[in-house]
Amino acid sequence: MAMRFCLELPDLRGNPSSYGHVSDRVKWIRHARRPGAVGGWRHARLCAALRGHRGPFVPTPVPSVNAMKHLFQSATFAISCAAPNQFPPPTGPEVAFAGRSNAGKSSTLNRLCGQRKLAHVSKTPGRTQMINFFSLDNGAQLVDLPGYGFARAPEAERRRWGRLIEAYLREREALRGLVIVMDIRHPLTDYDWQMLDWCAGQHLPAHILLNKADKLKRGAMQKALMSVERLLGDEGVDATVQAFSAAKGQGLDRLHARLEQWLDFA
Repeated sequence: MAMRFCLELPDLRGNPSSYGHVSDRVKWIRHARRPGAVGGWRHARLCAALRGHRGPFVPTPVPSVNAMKHLFQSATFAISCAAPNQFPPPTGPEVAFAGRSNAGKSSTLNRLCGQRKLAHVSKTPGRTQMINFFSLDNGAQLVDLPGYGFARAPEAERRRWGRLIEAYLREREALRGLVIVMDIRHPLTDYDWQMLDWCAGQHLPAHILLNKADKLKRGAMQKALMSVERLLGDEGVDATVQAFSAAKGQGLDRLHARLEQWLDFA
């Protein structure tokens, strides 16, 4: 995998580790972090300053953007499970994707992995009726949970989906976080709140994707995002949230960054 390293380079603009006062050092860090400064010698020296570096050190690998995209593009279908006893043994950290049946969960997975047909996309909501596992080259897995809230499905079938989702979320020790996909025009349904409450009770990190942001103008999109953030704050829900568009790829880099933290890419 292509990697980027923080290397110590010759002193070109003063050695921050030799500064006598914290305030001077902070000024140098702010200078190094100005727009356009990430990468090259400024990035390397900033890493050194933040570590309190005063001499040679072992390079710290940081996944490059291209390497991370390539890893997601390596996703392949592993197995579909209709019951908990069919879950495969964990091969690495896992991130699950949940959401209302018409929120665009499968399209989100396809956009994330740069594959049009990785997860089945149907015009009929509620077609994902099993838990689907997708494997990455580094052993991590992406997990597509059945969509919830589809009223046309028989009650017995909806209860079965609910038990299957609950069993995975409760028992899967490899699970590192849950991505909850919502329609930005209709966010935070009762089912979404239930999922967030469950995450809070299990101390499981949650990241909300307000999908279909391309359906709104920029002002309306920002208003919807701020509204969701305010509601989450009012309820004391500790979840991150972003606008996203599976159709256009808007917000993909931020989603990559969140998954990088959960899947131990570094």
